[in-house]
Amino acid sequence: MSSNREDHATLAANYFGLKGKVALVTGASSGLGKHFSTVLASAGCDIALLARREPALLSLKDELSELGVNVISCVCDITIKTDVEKSITQVSEQLGTPTLLINNAGVAAPAKFIDAQDVDTDLVINTNQQAVWHVSQVFCKQLIADGQAGTIINIASILGLDVLSGVASYAVSKAAVVQLTKVMALELARHGIRVNAIAPGYFSTEINEGFLESAPGQKLVKRIPMRRPGELHELDGLLLLLASEKGSFMTGSVVPVDGGHLVAGF
Repeated sequence: MSSNREDHATLAANYFGLKGKVALVTGASSGLGKHFSTVLASAGCDIALLARREPALLSLKDELSELGVNVISCVCDITIKTDVEKSITQVSEQLGTPTLLINNAGVAAPAKFIDAQDVDTDLVINTNQQAVWHVSQVFCKQLIADGQAGTIINIASILGLDVLSGVASYAVSKAAVVQLTKVMALELARHGIRVNAIAPGYFSTEINEGFLESAPGQKLVKRIPMRRPGELHELDGLLLLLASEKGSFMTGSVVPVDGGHLVAGF
């Protein structure tokens, strides 16, 4: 690790006060989940990595352990509630009760509504919507039983706030995440649990990099006022704000990070 990166990590750890907190990240093996896990570990969080791909999880676990934090990996299908329950029990036993949850896991199955196949639609809804419900429910019940406050950050999308043709199931699932964020914030505030959402615009990750490089993708990028996709580090400040006590009076917020895409329209 470069000294510059170490300096930034030290500043983040000191300013945001996250050192020693236990964070649970779903979909942690790649893309945004891998990035969020790295940012939180750099800020001093102990990390529980949840995903289905064990080799990628183990590789990331080794990488993050070098940052001097405790890291465990849990091979987990978050669409199966019993898997989630076992994983959170494992996290609690090995790291302590997790008090920060990043609901990041997500999939897409591009198709117009009339052409969407049931098997693809079920996968998207179960992963992007139902799993957020189940993981959050198990996480919150553990917090409440232990008498602890906590924070949830749901990863929504600007497609949950506006629509684009050809991604029907994804847009519907992310709109549900937006509304679920608000419902959870309303009902869980009395338990000291804050719930907010980040709604990213277009960032190049495994889920969309092929599309962004295509002719339709390039056409879409030109509609973004900043004329480019986002870079992952441009999510870091908001992530750390929502995760920490620096954002202690924020709950029920859904914050777009999209280079102005929503204000320009699709």
